[in-house]
Amino acid sequence: MKALIKKEFSLCLHPTSFVFLAFAALVFVPNYPYEVIFFFSGLSVFFISMAARESGDLTFTCSLPVRKRTVPLARILVAVTFQCALLLLTAICVAVKQAVFPEEMLVNLAGNSANLAFCGFGGLLLGAFNLVFFPLHYGRPEKVGVPFVIAAAVQFVLIGLLVAVRHLPFFAPLTLPDPANYGVKLAVLFGGLALYGLMTAVAALLSMKRFESVDL
Repeated sequence: MKALIKKEFSLCLHPTSFVFLAFAALVFVPNYPYEVIFFFSGLSVFFISMAARESGDLTFTCSLPVRKRTVPLARILVAVTFQCALLLLTAICVAVKQAVFPEEMLVNLAGNSANLAFCGFGGLLLGAFNLVFFPLHYGRPEKVGVPFVIAAAVQFVLIGLLVAVRHLPFFAPLTLPDPANYGVKLAVLFGGLALYGLMTAVAALLSMKRFESVDL
């Protein structure tokens, strides 16, 4: 597995994977739908998968002395590495914003405010992308665009719902700057991260199972 992951970083990684990490800084933009930050993580996965398809990476990888089911797992682990890095950088940017910006600039009129709960929403959005994209892609490895469009559509539906419910009274505690309602936000954060881990694990299992039955 270590050799496969090294191969993914050496031969398949797309430059946008690093560029899109910088988009965590979008939390400093006033009145912006910050959830869109996590869409760009999926876009980098799309670029990696498309470049790998065009270079015949899957055929090459399956000719190596490796178990076929480990091939999608290596790609997913690389994606998880960058997704976790994005979550961490976003959390750091959120903390800096909370410490530096005046209180009136911490409220986001275009979506959810950058706080602990928002980071939990990020985990949900990333996990949803993984759950849709990877099983679809590895069920038919020649298809990259269609799985990405479907996964991105699911993400934007979730983003729309998160932005919409922000205006409901019961959701109000999650829109305030930290440390207000710290306990509730912390529960949302850990809940979102748990969902991310669960959905990504299911995505990996489904991808490995489907890829094993693919005739390359």
